[in-house]
Amino acid sequence: MRRAVIVGSGSALPVRRVSNAELAETVDTSDEWIVERTGIRFRHIAGEGETTASLATDAARRALAAAGIDASAVGLIVLATSTPDQTFPSSATKVQAALGIDDCVAFDVQAVCSGFLYALSVAESMIRGGTADTALVIGAETFSRILDWEDRATCVLFGDGAGAVVLRAEEGDRGVLSVSLHADGRHNQLLYVDGGASTTGTVGKLRMKGQEVFRHAVVNLASVMREALERAGLTSDDVDWVVPHQANRRILDATARKLGLPAEKVIVTVDMHANTSAASVPLAFDTAVRDGRIRPGQTVVLEAMGGGFTWGAAVVRL
Repeated sequence: MRRAVIVGSGSALPVRRVSNAELAETVDTSDEWIVERTGIRFRHIAGEGETTASLATDAARRALAAAGIDASAVGLIVLATSTPDQTFPSSATKVQAALGIDDCVAFDVQAVCSGFLYALSVAESMIRGGTADTALVIGAETFSRILDWEDRATCVLFGDGAGAVVLRAEEGDRGVLSVSLHADGRHNQLLYVDGGASTTGTVGKLRMKGQEVFRHAVVNLASVMREALERAGLTSDDVDWVVPHQANRRILDATARKLGLPAEKVIVTVDMHANTSAASVPLAFDTAVRDGRIRPGQTVVLEAMGGGFTWGAAVVRL
């Protein structure tokens, strides 16, 4: 059976790392308040010359190097982001040009924090269907540029970064085993940006009702992970690692409890990177690959939920 196999991963972070203590110098907050409620200790903030596309390109280069694949072999780039460099053309085409690829399919996907799962599903389907043999799937964000830095309830939660994986068509039992995706647009006002090209003509700022988002996240994430495992013919006992969207440490812990998974099986990077939206899953995945926790032969569940609401999970055998 032709499957999409993850053969390499990479990530990139802005140079500037901001601690809670540094943030408290300009925002009415404290390290204790942030850590207690979120588990976040640091985040990276993009500086001059650092954009969603530049971070995505750096992550893509590292993923290609890890896979031992030249950029010329890439036939598909799917970039998940809610903070593109421009309204159009897509940031994926900027990555394509930066990598020196003359011609390949390249486009963006927008599903906020679930974006990487949506992008992975699209790329996996196109590989399985024969449209491409090698694909770059990237999640990249510069959320710092849509934050209201006077709203301490939201500005402390987010950071910038990028993560990428290389998918390659292979025959066998490795690869993406299942993907489950959902959306429910009735919850638009719980997590959104108050601007847009066709409404205000401005980029807008992020707005969120945190307690409501938390409640939906725990229920939806546990449910979609069970669904993805069932589609793959597996149970939670078969899972070596869960790589969740890194929004809030309390959400990660509550979701693991609902699934009966030990905390030791959950990859946690929210303390180092904060919530990087579509970048958080591939960024956490690459972190765990490079420190040796995630290894070939293991079964990994990726999951995320974001504004919309959108949510999803994927089961991958490495």
